[in-house]
Amino acid sequence: MQRATTRSCAPLASQLLHARASLQVDLARAIKLVWCPGSSCTRDSPIMASLTTCLGGRSSWRRPVLVHRLVVVAMAAAAFRPQVVHGAASAGQQKISAIFMFGDSIVDPGNNNNRFTEAKANFPPYGQDFPGGVATGRFSNGLVPGDLLASKLGVKQLLPPFLSDDLELKDLLTGVAFACGGSGYDPLTSKLATLNDMGAKRIGIVGVPPLGCCPSQITLGGSPSRQCEPLRNQASRLFNSRISQEIEILNAERSASGSTIAYFDIYYNLLDLIQNPALYGFKDVSEGCCGSTVLNAAIFIAYHSACPNANDYIFWDGFHPTEKAYNIVVDKLIQQNMKYLM
Repeated sequence: MQRATTRSCAPLASQLLHARASLQVDLARAIKLVWCPGSSCTRDSPIMASLTTCLGGRSSWRRPVLVHRLVVVAMAAAAFRPQVVHGAASAGQQKISAIFMFGDSIVDPGNNNNRFTEAKANFPPYGQDFPGGVATGRFSNGLVPGDLLASKLGVKQLLPPFLSDDLELKDLLTGVAFACGGSGYDPLTSKLATLNDMGAKRIGIVGVPPLGCCPSQITLGGSPSRQCEPLRNQASRLFNSRISQEIEILNAERSASGSTIAYFDIYYNLLDLIQNPALYGFKDVSEGCCGSTVLNAAIFIAYHSACPNANDYIFWDGFHPTEKAYNIVVDKLIQQNMKYLM
């Protein structure tokens, strides 16, 4: 794995850590500080500041549950910043040296821990299967997709929250998660070209899962046989179709830039587990290990008991999958999108 040097970025990263303490940080500047792309470090943009509520306090753009599942992954290739990374690989052997994750509770590793919000998970039963059985703020029984992606791509074992009390300078150079539980979708996030201009050569957009199959949505749908709610799944497919079309347009417009924006399909990959549970070793597809209503998640299940074996379940609570389900889906996403990742 390529090693990054802090010689040229350390002063700027130190400023970023200082700014984080007061939560008065512009996300666009955060990305620029980490990647140090020359003169652009001095130019701020408001666009990325709207990506998450937990850093900029932008509570006005929350949206319904359907669209808040969009996840943006900005990945920095080790070869594209030769002034920052030593021993850069050849163009054909570029490795990803950093991952920056934007999204909601699906990929939030603990950014909400010290905030006054119901969307937090830094208490049992969350984290019961995390190393040491620690509830870190991840909305699952163990690891979440950002951790699994970073580990499987050889970047690092865990993707830490940007607001972690233990964040170090080296963490900023290999990536952090800006995701926050309860975040929404802002139209400005469609301007993904800005991320590219700030140095991200590979941007992955993870679509919306089959929301009608979440235990809480099945309960709301009222199916006596606990079947996925069809209208919510139809809305998920429609959203994914539209966002993938927009990505194709963006790629065509920026084909000469050498960057790639990829659509990652989580809908059918997760649906495959739900429709073929025995193939993957699951026993329950429609119930959550911690319950199956809209109140069986986050602060509403603090210190409640969970099922004894989360590996039997696809879903951990009313909304979020288990680490086992995440692990299988992330493996599928990597295999299907290897050309964008390696």
